[in-house]
Amino acid sequence: MAPRVACLPGDGIGPEVMAEAVRVLDALGIEHAEYPFGGAAIDALGTPLPDETLAAARRADAVLLGAVGGPQWTPGACEQGLIDLRGALQVYANLRPAANLLIVRELVGGLYYGARGTRPDGTVFDTCEYTPAQVERVARRAFELARARRGKLMSVDKANVMETGRMWRGVVSELAADYPDVELKHGLVDSVAMWLVVHPEEFDVLVTENTFGDILSDVAAGVTGGIGLAASASLGDGTLGVYEPVHGSAPDIAGTGSANPTAMLRSLALALEHSLGEPEQARRLEAAVEAALGSSPTPDVGGTATTREFGEAVLAELQLAVA
Repeated sequence: MAPRVACLPGDGIGPEVMAEAVRVLDALGIEHAEYPFGGAAIDALGTPLPDETLAAARRADAVLLGAVGGPQWTPGACEQGLIDLRGALQVYANLRPAANLLIVRELVGGLYYGARGTRPDGTVFDTCEYTPAQVERVARRAFELARARRGKLMSVDKANVMETGRMWRGVVSELAADYPDVELKHGLVDSVAMWLVVHPEEFDVLVTENTFGDILSDVAAGVTGGIGLAASASLGDGTLGVYEPVHGSAPDIAGTGSANPTAMLRSLALALEHSLGEPEQARRLEAAVEAALGSSPTPDVGGTATTREFGEAVLAELQLAVA
C-alpha cells in the first residue's frame, strides 16, 4: 500500500525541517515514506526527479517537499526537478497564505513552461504563454476560495502592455458573472506590489499568473512576518497536492541545527486540510506552531531554540491539545 504522504527532503536545510514534519506525522499516525529529490537525487541518481520519486508522488495523497538547490549544483538544475514535478502532477493552483490574505498563483504555465532558447546572434528568450482554459481553471479556484473567505478577489495582470495580460483579464471578467457574491477588482502587478507593501490588510484573495505570483507571494510574506515562516499548497483538480515552504535551501545554515521548521509544519497543516481530510488536525497543528513560536523561537525570530527543540515544543502542544 502506498504511503499517504511522500516526503521529499531535498537539499540544505530541507532534510532538517522535514525531520520535524516526520515527527508530527508519526505522532498523528499518518503513514509516510521518503524519496530522493533535487540536488541530493542528482548526486545519487543523476537526475533531480527520479522515476521512483515521481511514481511515489503520483500514488500518494500528498507530497511534502523540503527545499532544493545549492552552490554545488548547476544553477537551475535542482529547480528543474521542481518544475517537472508540478507539471507532471498538474498542480496548477498554488496557494500561499500570508497573514490575512491569500495569493493564488497559476503554477504550470507562463514563462517557466514556455518555449526558451538562444538565437545565433546571442539573443536569449523565454516565452510567456497561456490558454484561456488554463486561466479559467485557476481563476475559478480563486473565486471559490474568495467566496469562502471575505468575498473579495483581486486579479493581477499586466494588461496595459502584455497580450497574455489582456486575455487573462478578459477571461476572469467573464467568470465574474458566475460569482455574484464575490467582489472582483483588477490590478496591474506593479501597482499591486506597491499596495501590498503599504496596505496588505486591504487584500483578501489575489489571483495571478506564474511569474507575478512568484514575486508577489514573496513580497506578501516579507511584509506579513517573513519568508522563512511562509507555507504553500499546490493543488490540481483532485485531492493530491504538493506542499512546501516558500523559503529556499539556506545552505549557509544547513547542518547548524538553527533552521526554523515553521514553514514546513505550516505546509503540513495545509496538507492535512486539503489532501488528507484532517481539518481538525490541521487547526491543532497551526495552533501548536503558533504557540511554539512564542515559547521556543529559533534564532531567525529572535530566540535560541534549535530546530529540534522547536519541533519538541510543537509536539508538546499537540499532546496538550489531545489531553
